[in-house]
Amino acid sequence: MTYGEQNPYQQRGYGQGYGYGHGYGRRVPLWQRFRGEEWPTLRELLAPARGAIRGCVLLPLLFCLWPFLLFLGLYPMARSARRLARRVFVVPGPRGITDHVVLRVQRIRGWLALAAGFAVLAVYGTPDDWSEANDQFQLRLTITPWLVLVTAPAVVGVLFRLAGPAARPAMRAQVRPAVLMALQYVGACTAVPVLLWLAAQARGMVQVLLVGNLFDILVLAAPIWALMFVAFASPTVVRTAFTLDRVHAVFPPVLTGVLVWELAVIGLLFGGLPPGPLPVELAAVVGGPATVTAVAWWEVRRLRTHFGVTLRGAAGAGGSGGAGGVGGTGGR
Repeated sequence: MTYGEQNPYQQRGYGQGYGYGHGYGRRVPLWQRFRGEEWPTLRELLAPARGAIRGCVLLPLLFCLWPFLLFLGLYPMARSARRLARRVFVVPGPRGITDHVVLRVQRIRGWLALAAGFAVLAVYGTPDDWSEANDQFQLRLTITPWLVLVTAPAVVGVLFRLAGPAARPAMRAQVRPAVLMALQYVGACTAVPVLLWLAAQARGMVQVLLVGNLFDILVLAAPIWALMFVAFASPTVVRTAFTLDRVHAVFPPVLTGVLVWELAVIGLLFGGLPPGPLPVELAAVVGGPATVTAVAWWEVRRLRTHFGVTLRGAAGAGGSGGAGGVGGTGGR
């Protein structure tokens, strides 16, 4: 090989798939690959431990054999579900304007709200209140994608009415991919209970006791995988609102301001007031949605003053597929 030629090992992808990134000899830690496009394989994940396992270590592993076997079965399922969810629900291309100042303020507000919630529970809460807070968290995780599915079209309709005639064709072009993604998500969510029902029916047909436990594991594999698929798809669905964030640059903050009040009302109906005296209760119920709305309104104002985004003339300006970007400024 002469100087100037390409490294043959690099050309053949030497190191790819073994924890190496692009480029010869550049190793990417496994924990960083969990944040990337694809998780490491089970073989790569267990590679560091294979050399450390000796005869003296096998005895403790016998006492945790079932958890280890469960991990061996669930990890490949989770990896494949995440990979397919990213292929189906992550749409490549620019997503409009990214204002890092707003992102920083949103993170700070989120951490302050979390700390305030913990402080209220620590000072005034009882064990029942901690349990209720956990139930409220699970309720929000479950209901938020469906609220987005219902609320996002209404917000898009309002923005479409407010937009100028020249902006509407570009906005309308972004709706079709969002509808397709919404149908795919609804189909995936529907598949979970259907597969569970089919598994229960198939389990009832098995009468032989010796293969009963093994058959239970096999029939539950499909609904568990479908549930993992929905779990990995939900964050992207909520964050992009089924890619409707490309319709208009002001869509994400407006949708956030509406959703936070909807979640507050639902939490109040199902969980009641938080613990503490009346001023603390009112501050906990109203303060969170009010601060989120204030940050969202400030984001809309920054879009107008720093990026020139207006409700009537934003579409066709660039950035987010012709729906609110400004010549790629701040886009990603």
